[in-house]
Amino acid sequence: MAASVVLERSFTELTGVEWGFQRNFRDVTIRPDVSPVIGGPKYSESAGGYCYKESGSLLSATRNRFLHWTSYDDTLELVEESLDINLLNNAIRLKILNCCILPGGVHVCETHSNMIIMIVTNQTVHRLTLSHPSRMYRGEIITESQMQSIFTDIGKGSFGDPSNSYVIPAIPGRAQSSSASTAWLSSDGEALFAFPSTSGGIFVIKMPPYDVEGLVTTQELKQTSVMQRFLTGWMPTSIRGDQGPAHLPVSLAVHCLEHDAFLFALCQDHKLRMWSYKDQMCLMVADMLEFVPVTKDLRQTAGTGHRLRLAHSTSLGLYLGVYLHSPKQGQFCIFQLVSAESNRYSLDHVSSIFANKETLVDFTFTLTSTDIWALWLDEENQTTVKHINFEHNQAGQWNQVFVNPLPEEELSIGDEQDPRETYFECLFAPGRFTAGALLKALQIMQRGSGKVLDQSWEGLKKEVTLTVENELRSNLTEYEMSQEEFRQLQAEYWSKFYTCCLQYQEALSRPLALLVHPHTAMVCLMRKGFLSFLAPSPLVDHLYLLPPEQLLTVDESVISDDMDVASDTISLMQCLRMIGDYISPDMAFLMESACCHLQPPERVAEQILEDMIANDMDNIMEDIHNKFQDIRNPFQCIMYLLQEMDYETSINIDKTIDLAQPLNVRMNLSSLYGSITAASLVCQAVGKISTTRFMICRDLLILQHLLLRMGDMAFAGGGQLLQSQQDLIPRTSQMLLSYYVIRWGCQCLATSVPVDILESNLQHLSVLELSDSPAFTPAHKYASSPQTVIELFFQDVARKRLSHLFSHTGITQAHSPLSWTQLITDITNYLLKHLWPSNPGFLFPECLMRNFQYTQLQEYVQLLQPWCQVNVGSCHFMMGQCYLVTGEGHKALECFCQAASEVEREEFLERLIRVEDGEPTSTRLQYYNRVLRLLEDIGLPELVIQLSTLAITEAADDWRSQAALRTRIFKHHLDLGHNSQAYDALTQIPDPSRQLDCLRQLVVVLCERLQLQDLVEFPYVNLHNEVVGIIESRARAVDLMTHNYYELLYAFHIYRHNYRKAGSVMFEYGMRLGREVRNSEGLQKQVNAYLACLNCLRLVRPKYAWIVQPASGAVYERAGASPKRNHDGESSVIPKSRQIDILELQDLEKEYVLAQTRLTLAVRDPSTAAVAGSASAEEIVSLLVQAGLFDTAISLCQTFKLSLMPVFEGLAYKCIKLQHSGEAAQVDAWQWLATNQLSTIVSTKETSATDESWRLLTSYLEKYEAQNGQYHRCIISKLLAHGLPLPSWLINSYKAIDAAELLRLYLNYDLLEEAADLVLEYVDALLGKGHQYFRIEKPLSATAPLVWLPYSAIDNLLQALAENKNNQHNADLLNKLNLKLDDYFEHLDRSTSLLSAIRRS
Repeated sequence: MAASVVLERSFTELTGVEWGFQRNFRDVTIRPDVSPVIGGPKYSESAGGYCYKESGSLLSATRNRFLHWTSYDDTLELVEESLDINLLNNAIRLKILNCCILPGGVHVCETHSNMIIMIVTNQTVHRLTLSHPSRMYRGEIITESQMQSIFTDIGKGSFGDPSNSYVIPAIPGRAQSSSASTAWLSSDGEALFAFPSTSGGIFVIKMPPYDVEGLVTTQELKQTSVMQRFLTGWMPTSIRGDQGPAHLPVSLAVHCLEHDAFLFALCQDHKLRMWSYKDQMCLMVADMLEFVPVTKDLRQTAGTGHRLRLAHSTSLGLYLGVYLHSPKQGQFCIFQLVSAESNRYSLDHVSSIFANKETLVDFTFTLTSTDIWALWLDEENQTTVKHINFEHNQAGQWNQVFVNPLPEEELSIGDEQDPRETYFECLFAPGRFTAGALLKALQIMQRGSGKVLDQSWEGLKKEVTLTVENELRSNLTEYEMSQEEFRQLQAEYWSKFYTCCLQYQEALSRPLALLVHPHTAMVCLMRKGFLSFLAPSPLVDHLYLLPPEQLLTVDESVISDDMDVASDTISLMQCLRMIGDYISPDMAFLMESACCHLQPPERVAEQILEDMIANDMDNIMEDIHNKFQDIRNPFQCIMYLLQEMDYETSINIDKTIDLAQPLNVRMNLSSLYGSITAASLVCQAVGKISTTRFMICRDLLILQHLLLRMGDMAFAGGGQLLQSQQDLIPRTSQMLLSYYVIRWGCQCLATSVPVDILESNLQHLSVLELSDSPAFTPAHKYASSPQTVIELFFQDVARKRLSHLFSHTGITQAHSPLSWTQLITDITNYLLKHLWPSNPGFLFPECLMRNFQYTQLQEYVQLLQPWCQVNVGSCHFMMGQCYLVTGEGHKALECFCQAASEVEREEFLERLIRVEDGEPTSTRLQYYNRVLRLLEDIGLPELVIQLSTLAITEAADDWRSQAALRTRIFKHHLDLGHNSQAYDALTQIPDPSRQLDCLRQLVVVLCERLQLQDLVEFPYVNLHNEVVGIIESRARAVDLMTHNYYELLYAFHIYRHNYRKAGSVMFEYGMRLGREVRNSEGLQKQVNAYLACLNCLRLVRPKYAWIVQPASGAVYERAGASPKRNHDGESSVIPKSRQIDILELQDLEKEYVLAQTRLTLAVRDPSTAAVAGSASAEEIVSLLVQAGLFDTAISLCQTFKLSLMPVFEGLAYKCIKLQHSGEAAQVDAWQWLATNQLSTIVSTKETSATDESWRLLTSYLEKYEAQNGQYHRCIISKLLAHGLPLPSWLINSYKAIDAAELLRLYLNYDLLEEAADLVLEYVDALLGKGHQYFRIEKPLSATAPLVWLPYSAIDNLLQALAENKNNQHNADLLNKLNLKLDDYFEHLDRSTSLLSAIRRS
């Protein structure tokens, strides 16, 4: 439209953030030395505001920053607000005890370094001095999202000091009948307060500068101070020198000059007086009734309702705005102060604007836009705000401001609706009820029983539900009631609470004041409980919302340059308003329900039209038809209207930023409208537009169906009916749905995300690489105020791109003031373009996903899918994401697959894949890979398999991608336990290295799961050697007791009838067990391994029954070990050629026996297990002897052809120990004796362990005696070494074997007597006496075989006895031996002679 961008005809109200949370005021108390006034006047609540001087400058620290306040009784609530940053500690509640703050008694003055707040009460005046924001934050660029308010250090001020607080003196005193006041700062920093005195003058209190010591002074301005000659000719003589009540000021204002101040007083006598404070002179008196058409009645009435406002511009000068109140109507007069020579001043009348007789609450005017803004309360106590241009409005037509209506008084609840849900939804709908109203209603319902601790939005929801339900239960009088009765009772109590909330909401919505920024034209409506902003309405909304009578007076030139089009548009709007007014709530709900439930709006519009025609009792349809006849070209007009409401664009919404701009400009643009308040306002503006446009589209759709019924007669040109049916109706329907979706976003609240879910979702989004931008943290954002999803989008995404929007506009000029109307309009349109479903941008749903609003995202996509043909694939992807979060994986996979076809056509999906350099894969394949990573991260292997199988068709010519996809399929089949499918996938991997890795993984995983049968039975076509190598490598690399890969390899070879290889595996297993596993379990496994090896070789033909054994000490390679480095990383010695040993069946049997023996030993004595595993046969024999396993030791010696000497030595030693041991040793001896089998049975009644051990020794000697008697010699040596006498059986046994050796043993151990006795006995045996005991066949004779004597031993014995012949016993033995030897030699001579004779003969 011609002026749709800059038109400011009507405004709409946007509520601040107070609806979502209760402000946390900090309390400050001032205690002046006064007593409360009893019986004094009651002052009404008041409000006001102040905009910083530089708040309209882009580069200022106070940009878009202002103060506002509310006063009642002794309390002043001050709030600092900013649209760009979130201010901390920005609300204080000031109490001035025993005083009442005057309405309009709060005044703010600004200096370079301070903010001065001056307060006038009924008894005192006060000054608060605070630091200026520019002093608190030094720098041109504000980048923080929050900063401290000027009220942060309010508690440190000394506001009760005499220099800052002063009690109004009783004489002359303040006039109680007037609440007028004003205050200002002098050029020297002095604070001056002015108010009417009881004498009718103006009483002024002057405080010294806040940092200078001084006294407070007072003075009164009186008319008598004016020289009469100045009054002659321009002031009526009737009032000269009159100090009566008629001169009492009812409204005061001040204009500061460099060294003076002009005080303007609008008095009860309808005269305006101007005073010079410096000269204390009344410089001008002007009668306001001269500008009123009818003054007769008004002169008789005191002008207590008059108001005065000032506005100053350096270029235009000083203007005065006066509101003159009369019982019949009000009048606004604008004057310009004109100065003449000699301090003569006059008023130049600029304009007079008339208003109705409603009660004026406040008004103001600005010179920037030359507008008067007025706030009224009508007869029904409803808020009315209007504005008018006082320079260019000949017709005197006020422009409408569409204020927010109060919530409906009663809610209609259908039979199928739950009362609690219906009321709850209405109470907590965004922007419906403020948190303050809900809290007050709660306190009433709880009867003051306690304070609501959690005042957050979520806390309020819980508290309201709990309170109403408790109230309901406490009033139940019957234990049993029908469901309908309970439903009615529930509706009654919820209605009671709702009514209470409505009453408090109405009280909090009471308007108090207007605040208009003099430069930016920002308009704020201050209500009792919250602050509202007034934003301009777009022209289409303006035309639709205007009352019918005002629509007729609209200037057509602002609609279009084509007057016909403009006229047709107005007529079309009239038709639409008639339809909109005729639609009942049920019909409107029907369209809402259709959009919500994804039904075609065209059908519902046709149904509504039929209902309208059927129920048309007032001929409304005929009136619509008649009005429609005024439209010259309906098709063009409707098309024009649709174009004006359409935000679809094919160009890039975000323009390229102008890098030529200074950095500080760009940085300040990036923080523009960054506060929560601004986000709420912008999104409310979007919500207002979408709501209005939805109704326009609804009514237009119904009108178009009405035109279809009318046929060709409704259209001027031929074929327009068909074109309307094919083009206009579908486009209107789509626009209707678009605005419905945007309105839904303005009403749908974002949900907080728990920290644990937040972390997991961040991890999932990291797979998509969409979490790189700053994501909002719901942990602190929702602590106090709820937020809609569009507010979330604006703060998280859209606001940060505003610098693109304003990079080429005039706003970037550092010294040009910001325009509120322009900014809010541009930003709203910019946000609407981003939200428009038919635009290619996809930032809004992406923002929802990045902030984990999956429920809202799912609902949003569902609203779009039936009709929106833009970003179809991206919507499918988002829906898939939502299904993943809700656990509906198969639905998610279906959505992801549907999105694949749009990968190359949609910007979001293109960003999702981000093909890297060097990756020749197709974009669709890249998309599949990204989705696969997402599914893997969430843990959905079944879906990964399905999608990978589908993706293989895209990778038909890419063997690398095929290998990766088949590897994925293998991996997830294996994870799921689908072993056969995993093997099949493995065999299809085209990459040998990947295939080998997967094969290795298959082996390891199946071993860990103990699914060995599957592992063994797989065919392994062309992979046999690889799998054997993998298992062998794993077997040699891992702990034998943790993973038994050897047994697996054994089974693998047995299954394939490769017995010899199986035997070799088990022999290697047994060898490693002996070296590495030093316990009984390891020895048992070793025995079993050798036994299995024997069994395998016995199944092979004898000539193949052998295996190869590595040389002793060979080291098995570890999987992945470096062939050049050892464990320490040093270079390994080049190995020499290994000696190869061939082990046949007999060798293996010996190894088996040795292993079995080791096990027997370990079972008998577990402490030996650690050394037995790798001990040789000789070492094992020693260990067996120590353990008393003599039978086992003898068997092992016989197997390995070892000497039995250690066995006999050990047994002899045990016998010796038992002879000198106690009872405990005897008991222990029975244990090892039991392990050895005695050859004979003892029939005696009682025997000892010692006896049994000797008997065992005897049996061994009998059974295993060697021909040379070495075992006897061994035993005798052991006995003699321990000084024990030899048993007779042992002596008899050994002397029959080797008497000479026995003699030598006697001599070795100095047993001379025993040796002598043995020699005597032996000589006697040779001579024929007892020769059978020495196994001598025949005694000495000429015919007997030759006999011999151990002469050397006998000589040694004789020598030893001779050397000790001093001993009588030795001498006797020596004598006996000599005699016996003489007898022997004599007999020897005879036998020798006889033998010689026999030989000679």
